[in-house]
Amino acid sequence: MIPTYHSTRFLGQTLESVLAQDPGPEMMQIEVVDDRSMLDDPAAVVAEVAPGRVAFYRQARNVGHTKNFETCLGRARGKVIHLLHGDDYVLDGFYHKLQQAFETQPEIGAAFCRQIFMDDAGNWEGYSSLEQPESGILSNGLERLAVEQRIMTPSIVVHRDVYERLGGFDSRLICAEDWEMWVRIAAHYPVWYETEPLAAYRMHSDSNTGRHVRNGDDMRYTRMAIEIFRTYLPHGKAGEISRKARETYALSALDMAYSLFLKGDLTAMGIQLREAIGLSYSPRVIQRIGGLLLRAGRVGLQEMIRA
Repeated sequence: MIPTYHSTRFLGQTLESVLAQDPGPEMMQIEVVDDRSMLDDPAAVVAEVAPGRVAFYRQARNVGHTKNFETCLGRARGKVIHLLHGDDYVLDGFYHKLQQAFETQPEIGAAFCRQIFMDDAGNWEGYSSLEQPESGILSNGLERLAVEQRIMTPSIVVHRDVYERLGGFDSRLICAEDWEMWVRIAAHYPVWYETEPLAAYRMHSDSNTGRHVRNGDDMRYTRMAIEIFRTYLPHGKAGEISRKARETYALSALDMAYSLFLKGDLTAMGIQLREAIGLSYSPRVIQRIGGLLLRAGRVGLQEMIRA
């Protein structure tokens, strides 16, 4: 299932990456679900790249990406569901490797692979950290996934029964809704990890993530997601795991603040700094704030915070 919105320039590559591994319509449903794009024509891309093979559905109105995900889940007919953003793609072997995971470990609720990060132009910039040396059920999965978002949506497939049992993406979240979903799954099921990087995730300023960084929604909703999934965590560890998660993203916000400073976006920098302080005031965070003050200029930064 391929949710899309104003991503036509990438959609052809997305579709081709799936079609290169297509086992046929009897085995795989392929459908683009468009959130009422107005600036481009994804239906034309589908008709050009895969006439008669890929279905196309267009929302009657723009509903936002979280509800568009829900539409994808509702329209999916398969036993295992893959949400592949219309600006990302998968590499050869993705479906075969993750299908094997479900066949060999039928108790798992989901399976994900190591992911590749690429820029707007499709240049590979790096890989996600190697979670463990060998493919298999993710060791200590719940705690590891709760401390930090380790799964980009295009890299994971989820058993249909899991969504039906646990529900879909939380509509209260316009960011971090995927992170909350993966933690919820890990709280109820083992999760498989494939060491080979087989999914490519595009990072660009026009993406949902890029837009939300500039207004601080990324960190505000990250904080909300942590509070939501805290209830899924083991009672004796929930406080400590949540504290680690908040510190992780406070440090991330400070890194982003410095990056925005280098770009000259002082307003967004100040927003990220305030969000970092709202997430955590641990000794590590305080130390990092001190370093940021020194690098960015103490007086100007203090004036931004007051503003």
